[in-house]
Amino acid sequence: QVQLVESGGGLVQPGGSLRLSCEASGSIFSINAMGWYRQAPGKQRELVARVTSAGSTDYADSAKGRFTISRDNGLYTVSLQMNSLKPEDTAVYYCNSKIKAGYYDPVHDYWGQGTQVTVSS
Repeated sequence: QVQLVESGGGLVQPGGSLRLSCEASGSIFSINAMGWYRQAPGKQRELVARVTSAGSTDYADSAKGRFTISRDNGLYTVSLQMNSLKPEDTAVYYCNSKIKAGYYDPVHDYWGQGTQVTVSS
């Protein structure tokens, strides 16, 4: 069993910052990409940022210049530092990891339970 546990969401004023963290645990052989997605009310889930095991990063246009994703391969953690937050960043943020549980196992997508980020004055 693999679990992703997120932390760090909350209420912040426009222009403020938040840091989201996610830790993977359980039966893990290797982790490929780790990333963050978000889903606002009435909208589809969208990619915010992701990072490969080699450290290559990919950001949504809305996140470029404001958000920074990082990971610690040894600890199976991924973080998202969010600065200059805007009301339109309000959403439930989900951690995602592509994990192999064993050497012969295929890569599976795993999701965290989601953490609410609300940007409001």
